[in-house]
This record gives sequence, C-alpha cells and structure tokens, in this order.
Amino acid sequence: MEKRQIQARLIERGSNFRQFALSHGYEVRTVTQVVQRWAGHDKLPRGRLTFQILRDLSRVINKEVLPGILADSAGQVSARAV
Repeated sequence: MEKRQIQARLIERGSNFRQFALSHGYEVRTVTQVVQRWAGHDKLPRGRLTFQILRDLSRVINKEVLPGILADSAGQVSARAV
C-alpha cells in the first residue's frame, strides 16, 4: 500500500498520521518516517517498533499496509497462547 492510500484510509476514518501516533503512544515523527520508508514494500520489517506501528496502522485502516503483516502477528499471538 502506498503512503497516500494509507493517508486516505485514515482520513476516511476522521484521523491522520498525527492523531494515529498520539492515540497509540508513538512519536509523530517516527510514524511518518516508518510509513515513508515502508509504504509500497512487500517485505516485513525486522524492527519491533516498525513492525508494531505498521501492524497497528493496518488494524486501524482495516487493510494490510504490508502483505502478511496481520497474518504474521496473528501467528505470533497464537504461538504464545499455546
């Protein structure tokens, strides 16, 4: 997903990158840098914070920002629960 598409989805929900960052406890600049760097990629990031931001962003807009980011996090949760 491209940056503008993510931004449009947030706007549809009455939000933006700044509001998303503040409501989830992230630094605004960090969120914008993560989206700038990772939007449009097809690989998952290795960094925990980057992964968490992109996963939370995907949940808020109800669409995967990166392919497999929600499926991967669901697999980790079920593995911990077992």
